Amino acid sequence: MREKYLSVSEVAELLGTTERFPRRLIAERRIRFVKVGRHVRIPESVVSAFIEANTVEPIRPRRRVRRAA
Repeated sequence: MREKYLSVSEVAELLGTTERFPRRLIAERRIRFVKVGRHVRIPESVVSAFIEANTVEPIRPRRRVRRAA
């Protein structure tokens, strides 16, 4: 199976951000990328892994125990 490589603008659209955010992730080496000449491409699986790693699950509210006065 061949992996799809996304441009910075495609990653930004997928994440719902501006292009600046994926470029910052690349500059800070927080996400894996491939350089093809002067072009930067990000594997689709890396974007999925980034989303999964940064997904925060909601916490279940604790039941309050009322104390008798």
